[in-house]
Amino acid sequence: MTEQTSAARARRLSAIAGQTVVLRPATAAHVPIFLEILEHPEIEKWWGGYDLERVRRELLGPHSYAIELAGETTGLIIYREELDPDHRYAAIDLALHPDHQNQGLGCDAMRAMARFLFRHRDHHRVVIDPAVDNARAIRSCERAGFRRVGVMRAYERSADGGWHDGLLMDLLQEDLPGA
Repeated sequence: MTEQTSAARARRLSAIAGQTVVLRPATAAHVPIFLEILEHPEIEKWWGGYDLERVRRELLGPHSYAIELAGETTGLIIYREELDPDHRYAAIDLALHPDHQNQGLGCDAMRAMARFLFRHRDHHRVVIDPAVDNARAIRSCERAGFRRVGVMRAYERSADGGWHDGLLMDLLQEDLPGA
């Protein structure tokens, strides 16, 4: 499949259905909700530094989606792509409001996005990189099928301005249930 054909198919999809959640393309209407989620103390420690302009600049666009449960926005999920044919893969990141954690919604959102990236964007591998200290996120990624690859030292700037380690995790298409 050509890149143009794949991109055209991806644009036609208006929503991505999971088992429980629906991923909808992010719009300007999602900006205040995304900001509220990212400013929550339990999320801000991992996603620190977002203000209204940064949310608009970085979390709107064709690779950004709202995570919805029964029509309510409960989080956000984004993806980035490496399109070099010899190193092609996608990376995802998500934030789920603490009121909706521990219900399997993050796992469902990751699986839904991974299926989309495998089927409609022609990737064979998806990566995610939670902070080494974010045990809840790591457990959710593992439930979604991601495997630990290794620790990336001093990988990401913390909200306090220091650096913290990230855990590189990956999911191959054949590892995803129902892929």
